[in-house]
Amino acid sequence: MPWINGYVRSDGTPVKGHVRLPAGARRETTLLGLFVIGGLILGNGTTTAGAGTGTGTELPRPQPTVVYPIKWPAWEKQTQPRPTPTVSYPIVFPGTGNGR
Repeated sequence: MPWINGYVRSDGTPVKGHVRLPAGARRETTLLGLFVIGGLILGNGTTTAGAGTGTGTELPRPQPTVVYPIKWPAWEKQTQPRPTPTVSYPIVFPGTGNGR
């Protein structure tokens, strides 16, 4: 959306600065705005908060049940698997002819 500065036409008519929208941009921007407004209206319907709202009492918070870091006793005793080759025969690459 380029901004067109004010100018004077060849017939002497002054033109104020304005935004030049691409073809169809005004319609699509309007549709997008309507969808956003509709989403806000439908998304913020009549919902009620959970129990205890307005009574001034705090709901209990869940307590953590996990102690970090998690220890796995058998994890340290395992040996790392050794890599095994996927090909058991020699692969010969053809020469390129440049002596390398």
